[in-house]
Amino acid sequence: MIRYSKWVNKMLRVMFSRKWLPLTIIAIIAIAGTIRLGIWQLDRLEQRRAFNSRVTAQLEQPELLIDGDALDEDLHSMEYREVLVRGIYDHDQEIALRNQHWSNQWGVHLVTPLRINNSDFAVLVDRGWIPAEDFDSGDWSRFSESGMVEVQGVIRRSKEKADFGSRSDPVPAGSEQRLTAWNFVNIDSISKQVDYPLLPVYVQQAPDETWTGLPYRSEPDLEITEGPHMGYAIQWFTFAVIIAVGYPILVQRRVKTKEKAPRHAEGISAEVVHDQTGAN
Repeated sequence: MIRYSKWVNKMLRVMFSRKWLPLTIIAIIAIAGTIRLGIWQLDRLEQRRAFNSRVTAQLEQPELLIDGDALDEDLHSMEYREVLVRGIYDHDQEIALRNQHWSNQWGVHLVTPLRINNSDFAVLVDRGWIPAEDFDSGDWSRFSESGMVEVQGVIRRSKEKADFGSRSDPVPAGSEQRLTAWNFVNIDSISKQVDYPLLPVYVQQAPDETWTGLPYRSEPDLEITEGPHMGYAIQWFTFAVIIAVGYPILVQRRVKTKEKAPRHAEGISAEVVHDQTGAN
């Protein structure tokens, strides 16, 4: 134990000497950074587990009819629950959701307010994908659905901006300044350009075997797994241990090599002197 303490003290003096201090600082920063990345991955894992628990609980719930008392429910907490809603589409207030793809083809999703039957409220419905050329034409009338419709789908939450980066949509000044193309289904902003109240969530319409035309319906892209976060966390912590253990060993080897070099040089000098003396 005493020998170990002496070794530690010696190594600390060497590592924090003027020669080794810059490299020591880099090693400390690297250790702190890898530990922080490991903790971040563990945080991501906990978030993932909470998400999985929330989604699984909603998937196990029976289908909810959005009507009557259900309009006053906390729908925001019910994301991914299956729902049924009846009403009439208001295609004059329809918008497009940019940058959507279907079988490697770019296009948009049509998002249409559905005036809920026997209610003053409307709910936005993501009716599905259409090709980019149909969006660019500006005439989406051939995709309209008239009369009373029944929509089955899942509840989705409003979204204001991207998970990464600062991309977002502008806020309309009012119903006279309508935006027809959006990056996200931002219900608070979209509601500023319609004249009736919108529910705080929207419905992603589910595929239907009887519906074979456009817009193409799709399911939410859900992955109920813990992902690679635990593996990444272990990797980052392993890197921290390797640096913390390996750096002092590296310093020790360099110091020993330097200490042996003078003794080796002294030995060579002594041999040379002896040879010269013997020759005389």
